[in-house]
Amino acid sequence: MLIIDAKECENIDKALKKYKKKFEKARILQQLRERQAYVKPSVKRRNEIQRAIYRAKIAAGKIEKK
Repeated sequence: MLIIDAKECENIDKALKKYKKKFEKARILQQLRERQAYVKPSVKRRNEIQRAIYRAKIAAGKIEKK
């Protein structure tokens, strides 16, 4: 649970902005999306390897970044 310390004189917009920043840093939305469907460890590892290969190709200049 995210807790924001809002001072009495603080604007509600500033408090909302702080909440959004904390929400993004906590990666809550990303965790929820990952938990929607189970991904086998072998599939997860395969995706990591494919991403690493793609990044290596970009670094080597073989393909252009989108």
